[in-house]
Formats: sequence, structure tokens, C-alpha cells
Amino acid sequence: MPPALDHTAIAVNSLDEALERYGRLFDAHLVERLHVRDQQIEAAFVSVDGAMLELIEPTSEDSPVARSIQKRGEGLHHIAFAVADIHAELRRLKESGARLVDREPRRGVHGLMAFVHPESTSGVLVELVQNDP
Repeated sequence: MPPALDHTAIAVNSLDEALERYGRLFDAHLVERLHVRDQQIEAAFVSVDGAMLELIEPTSEDSPVARSIQKRGEGLHHIAFAVADIHAELRRLKESGARLVDREPRRGVHGLMAFVHPESTSGVLVELVQNDP
């Protein structure tokens, strides 16, 4: 089965302002808000008519998300696909010639995660997630 879209992540300068804006404009409903220390972000998962968005604010000026905002401004950070077996998917991608940011999965917010380099995906950072059962 091909991967399914799990969420789309948007890098923002202010999570509170983004939550207000997405709520007002798109009737987004907060599902979960959390601090992810090892990724140096404050994250909020919001649902917009069943579609999941992850709004991410950097908590450190030298974090990857902060560098992304400094370089490109606020906006699309990554799209995430849910996979059943992240190890098998990473092997398949590597064998297909994809450049991987993470050769091995690491712990994410809801399970295992790994990133595929934008060089292999038309300039878009792609996250693979294997959600905990």
C-alpha cells in the first residue's frame, strides 16, 4: 500500500498568532500542542475539516526550523507520509536512489520518523512517520 498523507507542517514565527489565524480563517481546531525539546520546536497539530496541519515555531535561534524561516520566511516546512514499516520504506527509498537526511529512523512526536532530502523530492522536505499503535 502506498504511503498516505499524514500531515503538512508549516513553520511560523509565532505559534499563538498562527493558531489564531488558522482558527479564524479556516476553522482549524487544536488537536494537540506540545514542546519537542530535541527538535527545538513548539508544535501544534490542528485539524481543518479532517486534514491535519502541524504548525511549528522554533524555540532556539540555531534550530533547523529557525534556519528555515531565516532563509525562506514562514511557510511550508515539510509534508509527512504515514508508513507501516519505516525501516522497509527507508531501504526501498535508498535502493531507488533517494538521498536521505536520516538513514535510520529516530523518535518523533507520535512514533518513528525520518526525513528524505528535498534534493530527491523536487525541493520539498518529506517526512516519513510510523505512528505508534
